Amino acid sequence: MALYTIGEVALLCDINPVTLRAWQRRYGLLKPQRTDGGHRLFNDADIDRIREIKRWIDNGVQVSKVKVLLSSDSSEQPNGWREQQEILLHYLQSSNLHSLRLWVKERGQDYPAQTLTTNLFVPLRRRLQCQQPALQALLGILDGILINYIALCLASARKKQGKDALVIGWNIHDTTRLWLEGWVASQQGWRIDVLAHSLSQFRPELFDGKTLLVWCGENQTLAQQQQLLAWRAQDATFIPLAFKQQLTIRFNVYSFY
Repeated sequence: MALYTIGEVALLCDINPVTLRAWQRRYGLLKPQRTDGGHRLFNDADIDRIREIKRWIDNGVQVSKVKVLLSSDSSEQPNGWREQQEILLHYLQSSNLHSLRLWVKERGQDYPAQTLTTNLFVPLRRRLQCQQPALQALLGILDGILINYIALCLASARKKQGKDALVIGWNIHDTTRLWLEGWVASQQGWRIDVLAHSLSQFRPELFDGKTLLVWCGENQTLAQQQQLLAWRAQDATFIPLAFKQQLTIRFNVYSFY
């Protein structure tokens, strides 16, 4: 029977080792074997279970409720992300920033960055992006909390082995999204830095020798699409990443996403 380290499982299942440890310690969802030195080892059944846990979480089930569903073999597909959004909105409206930070940190430990970004943070931020001053203020608070938390996550990830990359925004207005994308990429093996301001004119030659992860929004402009095609003609290999609209283009020197 094949056995896998926690690092190998993280790559196979596209999930942060910190989250796997939380699922084991806090919720009792996993029972890996241990080496004589105390290191976790997972088998193929564990990997199947991890993927099943992810399926429930992606459908909005709270981590604390997954264990019962795994035991009952339920096939229901509840979607509880709207409830999670309302909880986050309540914390924002309460103006208790300490509790808000703790709640975001706990979610970050329990869920993959991709899942939280897609189902929680991006949808709620869209709800708050309007002309009402009160909602704009809440969005500003949320963005500050997210950027602060993600910066800590990126700093921690840079201490580990991985590939260095710089996240750049290409003609976008939502710079907080850069941090969210960088957070997702950091859980895919990248050691991330973020260029804080979006570039209206993107010139890769200004970043000679760096691997660039470029976010140009969920809907690329015609000019961006044409430029991406031109780069692809330079023997580039497209690798789909977290969001379907974005692709990584790997060159001898540059990578663009």
